Amino acid sequence: MSFFRRLFSNQADPKSPPTGRTAPLVDTPVNTPTPSVAAPSIPEVPIVDKPLRPTAELESRSVNGLGTGGLTDGVTRPLPQDALIDLTGNEHLAFGQATDIGMVRTNNQDSAFSFFSAARSAFERPDFGLFVVADGMGGHHDGEKASALAARAVGAYLMDKIGMSLLQGDERYNEVPITEAMSDAVLKANADVVQKVPDGGTTCTAVMVIGDMAYIAHVGDSRAYFVQREKVERLTRDHSLVERLIELEQLTREEAEDHPQKNVLYRALGQTDTIEVDTLTRRLPPRSRILICSDGLWNQVGDAKIRDVINLHPNPQEACSELVKLANNSGGLDNVTVILLQLPG
Repeated sequence: MSFFRRLFSNQADPKSPPTGRTAPLVDTPVNTPTPSVAAPSIPEVPIVDKPLRPTAELESRSVNGLGTGGLTDGVTRPLPQDALIDLTGNEHLAFGQATDIGMVRTNNQDSAFSFFSAARSAFERPDFGLFVVADGMGGHHDGEKASALAARAVGAYLMDKIGMSLLQGDERYNEVPITEAMSDAVLKANADVVQKVPDGGTTCTAVMVIGDMAYIAHVGDSRAYFVQREKVERLTRDHSLVERLIELEQLTREEAEDHPQKNVLYRALGQTDTIEVDTLTRRLPPRSRILICSDGLWNQVGDAKIRDVINLHPNPQEACSELVKLANNSGGLDNVTVILLQLPG
C-alpha cells in the first residue's frame, strides 16, 4: 500500500515548461532505497510522426500484451506479424478539410462542415461521417451568411435524423430512406436561406458515409469527385447555364471555359421556395477517396492535377492544403474549399 501512495503522490513539477509534444511514458524507479543499484538506461528512440489510432484500440492492445510495440527491458519490442495484420484491418475513414479566401476576394463566402464518428464495442455500429461544402452568393455578407446557414442546417438535420440514431444504436434510422433524408435536409436548408437571407444564395454538396456506402445530395456547382489512383470521376452535375448548354450540345467544353456567363447558376439554394435536389448513392471500395470542393478549386485546377496531388499526398489533410495552395498559385480568383475523404483498406 505504501508503494501506491508514493506512486500516486508524485506530481509533475509545475515550473516545468510544456514541450508541445507528449513524451512517451517510461517506467522509472520511485524513491529507490538502494542507490547503489543503477537503473537500466533506456536508449533514445527517434519520434516519428504517424497517425495515432483510437485510444480504445490502443488500450485493448495493451490488455493483450501488445500495446503499441511494448517496452521490454527498456527497448521497443516489435509486434508479431499476425498483430500487424490485425492492426491494419482495424483502420477507419480519414479526412481533411481546408478553406482559403483566395488571392482576389475580400471575404470568404464558402462554408464547410465535417463530422466523423467511429466506435468499436460489443454493439457493432458502422463508421459514420457527414461532410458539407457550400459556396455562397450575394452581397458582401449575404453570401457568407447563406452558405453558413445552409451547412449548419444540413448538418443539424441529418445528425438528428440519422447520426444520433446510429450513435445510440437505434435501428429506426432505416425507417426513412437515407437519400430521402439527404434531400429533405437540403430542402430544409433552402427554406432557412429564403427566410433568413433573402438577398443571398448558396450551393450545397453534402456527402454522408455509413460504412462503405456514400450518400450524396447536391444543388449548384460545387462538386463531389470519386478518386482512385488512375482516375477522377465527377459524381455531381453542375447546375450552371454553360453546363446546360453543353448537355444540349449548343456549347463545347472548350467554348465553356471562356464563356461570359460561366458562373451563372440556374439552380441554387435561396432562390425559390421550391427546389429540386440531385441525390445518388455509391459503394466505395477500400482506399478509394471522395473529394468535395467549391468551384474555386476546379475552375483553377484540372482533374489530372487534382488526381496527381491526391496521389502524391496520402495524408488527406496534407492533400487538402496542397490543393488550396495549387488553386491560389494558379490565380486564386475565388474562395477555395476542399474536403477529402479516404476509405480504409
